[in-house]
Amino acid sequence: MFATAARTTEKTNLRKAEFDHAPRLSGAEILIEALLREGVDTIFGFPGGALIGLYDCFYKNKQLRHLLVTHEQGGAHAADGYARATGKAGVVLVTSGPGATNTVTGIATAFMDSIPLIVLTGQVPSNMIGNDAFQEADILGITRPITKHSFLVRRVDELVETIRQAFHIATTGRPGPVLIDLPKDMLAARTAYFPAGEVDLRGYKPTVRGSLRQLRNAANFLQQAKKPVIYIGGGAILSNASAEVTEFARELNAPVTTTLLGIGAFPETDDLSLGMLGMHGTWYANKAVDECDLLIAIGARFDDRVTGNLEKFSPNSKKMQIDIDPSCIGKNVPVDLPIVGDVKSVLAELNTLIEKCDSEIWLKQVALWKKKHPLRYRKTADGLKPQQVIEELSKATNGEAIIAADVGQHQMWIAQWYKFTQPRSHLSSGGLGTMGFGVPAALGAKIGCPGRTVVGIVGDGGFQMTSMEIATAVRYQIPVKYIIINNGYLGMVRQWQQIFFDKRYSNTYLNPSNPDFKKLAESYGAFSLRVKNLDELHSAFKQMLAIDNRPVVLDVWVSPEENVFPMIPANGSFSDILEGEV
Repeated sequence: MFATAARTTEKTNLRKAEFDHAPRLSGAEILIEALLREGVDTIFGFPGGALIGLYDCFYKNKQLRHLLVTHEQGGAHAADGYARATGKAGVVLVTSGPGATNTVTGIATAFMDSIPLIVLTGQVPSNMIGNDAFQEADILGITRPITKHSFLVRRVDELVETIRQAFHIATTGRPGPVLIDLPKDMLAARTAYFPAGEVDLRGYKPTVRGSLRQLRNAANFLQQAKKPVIYIGGGAILSNASAEVTEFARELNAPVTTTLLGIGAFPETDDLSLGMLGMHGTWYANKAVDECDLLIAIGARFDDRVTGNLEKFSPNSKKMQIDIDPSCIGKNVPVDLPIVGDVKSVLAELNTLIEKCDSEIWLKQVALWKKKHPLRYRKTADGLKPQQVIEELSKATNGEAIIAADVGQHQMWIAQWYKFTQPRSHLSSGGLGTMGFGVPAALGAKIGCPGRTVVGIVGDGGFQMTSMEIATAVRYQIPVKYIIINNGYLGMVRQWQQIFFDKRYSNTYLNPSNPDFKKLAESYGAFSLRVKNLDELHSAFKQMLAIDNRPVVLDVWVSPEENVFPMIPANGSFSDILEGEV
């Protein structure tokens, strides 16, 4: 007992000696050191009173790149786009009160799509919290339903561990946004600085490896299938499992369909690819899912835009689901064989157990459906169809660009007509459907992947929500490309009004109040062209791809009342699918 007490005293004295000799840093300085140790190279931020001391540290410490955005929502979306494109956590920094509340839409967007985001918010001094102080907001309370976790820093000596834990939580298991609220006095206080150690959070132990028993059961399931379909969701992208997904599909010899967020996990140029399924998915993807005898969901959650009417969704199939989040398994659709685990890890093991199933007759049937019911649209001699713009861009970039979509009709046309061949190349707000996402997300993606061509494709409605971030791209000479699909409407809402509300176009017509987008872009300092026909489009693409010292904005005028087809009406089933007229 006495020996144990002596060892404890010795350890305490050692820690005290280390503490006495450790450098004294302010909370702001510690924050920067901790972020650098997490591998952060870029922060998207906007200063304010609660963060003046921290911004003074940025002025002195040039190791961490800070990009001044034009609006806090844009900063959150830019950090989101950076995360989606790189696989690293994106970081956004904003001041207290309205600065913090302006990030809410960006946080919710990341939360719905499981994107690792670190949101750093300034806060009033600790002793003023709860007193309705100037620019105070309970940002933890406001964002609790849309964050994976959140922290309020109450002691400066907790800051290092808080940062370490935040990154660990945001990037492991099912990823998501984590918020850290930073009172002004905590950034000013000084303490001894020690780098963070390993993270061990009691109660937070995500399951990575799948159950061996379930993997063997899965192998038997797969071997018995005659008409399998592999259904890939965003979890396969988040897990960096594209290679494992591709090997799985080819080993099994089964067709592959993806959700909106799963696009890119499997090359769309492959013969096994069915493209996207769901409300605006291909006819043949939806038909295959409707007719299959085994549906294998990989990192997908059976959301309503995929399933439509749950009672009629893939009615004759057994269902197998692989997901790292056990709460997603069987949540919307009953599952016959669940496997909890990281997609990359599970597939790596499963690929060693499976053999080709007897699917040749099935693949011939699927090929026939693809031939009889292809994606299609009617081209015109003059003017441009929006599908044509996307199709030509895919050819011009060889399907290798990073495409950041905004939300609306063009978002669906991108999913249908751009032939993605690589993961982390299709960035889209899936769960929340956030208009205004595209412009800043493309900016963030280009910062994260400077060697790749990045194109933000946006509608004329969504562009105006965050167009001010063109100024950010000009400020830092970021050569991101933007294509405005300009049809003069809030197109997707107008389409629903046309089909389901007898063409009563209530508050969806944007002209003549739309600005001159070419002049608007040029006023920010971007290069801009207006495009109205195919020849102009080809020329504009060549100029756009050649410019490498500033952003480019193409204002592309397209057929105003073009619709997205195929279309399964809300809560409908495959039997309700509309193919449109050609």
